[in-house]
Amino acid sequence: MKSKRQEKILELIAEYEIETQEELIFYLNKFGFEATQATISRDIRELKLTKIVGSTGNYRYAAHERQPVANPTPKFNGVLVDSITKVSYANNIIVLKTFPGLANAIGSGIDSIHSPEILGCVAGDDTVIIVLSSEAAAKEISEKIKHMMRSV
Repeated sequence: MKSKRQEKILELIAEYEIETQEELIFYLNKFGFEATQATISRDIRELKLTKIVGSTGNYRYAAHERQPVANPTPKFNGVLVDSITKVSYANNIIVLKTFPGLANAIGSGIDSIHSPEILGCVAGDDTVIIVLSSEAAAKEISEKIKHMMRSV
């Protein structure tokens, strides 16, 4: 969903002179994408959008240079790995426990990996649930995360 939304953002700013995040949210809603201001703010940062002077003299969003959206660099660095306190899996689901308030950052890092085995993840305050395509994938990825925890 994130990559489709970001692709749509690039289409919208190419087609319309969008000046504000609120305007961008309006157009996304019009085309069936629901997004909050915080989500749009992250998308703008990840897409490295800039503001340029539009035809009306007002500033509008523009893509500095088109980046491939489907394979962003994973944001899983040492600080994020250090915030994981426990890794467990059962069947095709991995559960990560984190320090309070850090699960969203971990979830975002996992989402940025775009692995075909990862079907999706949900993050709360201190827990991330990752749904995988198989139990074997869950075991393999949970072992990789545990290894990263030991090596950081």
